[in-house]
Amino acid sequence: MNNNEKVGRVISVQGPVVDVKFSSTDEIPDIQENINTATVDGQRIVLEVAEHLPGNIARCIAINSTFNLQRNSPAHPTGEAIKVPAGDSIYGRIINVWGEPLDQKGPINTTEWLPIRRPRSDFKIYSQKEKVKFEILETGVKVIDLLFPLVKGSKNGILGGAALGKSILTLEIIHNIVRKTRGSCVFVGAGERIREGNELYHELSHRNILSRTVLIYGQMNEPPGARFEVAMSGVTLAESIQRKNQDVLLFVDNIFRFLQAGAEISSLLGRLPSETGYQPTLVAEASEFHERIRTTKESGGSITSIEAVYIPADDITDPAVVTLFSFMDSIMVLSRQRIQLGLYPAIDPLLSSSANLDPDVVGRRHYEISQEVIRVLQRYEELRRIVMVIGIDELSAGDRTIYERARKVQYFMTQPFFVAEAYTGKMGEYVSVEQTIEGCEKIISGHLDRKPENDFYMIGKV
Repeated sequence: MNNNEKVGRVISVQGPVVDVKFSSTDEIPDIQENINTATVDGQRIVLEVAEHLPGNIARCIAINSTFNLQRNSPAHPTGEAIKVPAGDSIYGRIINVWGEPLDQKGPINTTEWLPIRRPRSDFKIYSQKEKVKFEILETGVKVIDLLFPLVKGSKNGILGGAALGKSILTLEIIHNIVRKTRGSCVFVGAGERIREGNELYHELSHRNILSRTVLIYGQMNEPPGARFEVAMSGVTLAESIQRKNQDVLLFVDNIFRFLQAGAEISSLLGRLPSETGYQPTLVAEASEFHERIRTTKESGGSITSIEAVYIPADDITDPAVVTLFSFMDSIMVLSRQRIQLGLYPAIDPLLSSSANLDPDVVGRRHYEISQEVIRVLQRYEELRRIVMVIGIDELSAGDRTIYERARKVQYFMTQPFFVAEAYTGKMGEYVSVEQTIEGCEKIISGHLDRKPENDFYMIGKV
């Protein structure tokens, strides 16, 4: 509903930055309030107030294209933030940042619309006496379940440069978890390609898991306002499901594009960048999103996030990537070297880390075997360099045994994916945590020393 008492006039359009003038100070809408205006052809343009300028001017960021928006067009403040629809009718639908359907299936029938900007909620600090119960989410992907277990309510990052398999790994996790637990899933496409969004929709539809999934897109071809706000809209949808006492998985592909869009908006508003080249508000924007991902006692539900993080030019020290580290419980780094060796998924166990890999969370046996796997792989990395120079025959008997077992473990950590069947021609395999632990235990203890290492490549359980 527009508040018709207040009407501003568009006085300037510079790309996605629109200045709207109001007749008095009382009429200027609040920061982050939604203003609607229309173009010559009647197309609705959604604006969000970014700052107030002298002369009763609200400087806004356009969420969609400002093409055909004319000077002196009327602009109507709505009196509230941008809203997205909630409720059961959004399952299986694709929507944009402000809740309009993109899937040509007609309007969304719901009366529940939620503002994407949330007021700061009161955090409760629980005493040490209240025992925290960790609940593991099994993904069926061996390397993740063994070394980077997903815990309900945790934040997990899949980091990698271009074409290392972030999207396909994310898609496999959606397929396995949603299918097994029949849980709910919100997929946020932030600044990625339209082709990927289209492929995801058809893949989920083909796998019969679209009915438990909500897709929200702010794609690469859209203005920075859409790519930035889509993350806020996505977490709002996740919160709406969580409030119904449900566990929800929040997938973001790609959270780096969200921070990148924030940098673009900052430059467009004329703010000086920090010395790293990013926006001065980088940490605040990352935390505004991540602090909404949590388990609450009141709702009983949890939000577990799995976020793909693009690493520009394979530089893991990029300031935006480093900023995201502090919010993640697990960091899975994809390595280009492993892709070249044909090891899929290409997670590098020695570059990655997980706070959830703890005896109190996963149990003593799981923890000890995972640590032994990491130790063997660490030693393999040292021996590999020696072998490159002097050859395998020069190694001592003990080192040679470790070297060969490590190669088997490395091959055993590869796995055919359900969502990649069309590309690999191999049937996907779901491997339980117990089967993974058992397989690694057999390899490390020497029970499978006689088997050739190729027998372990791209298999499910041993």
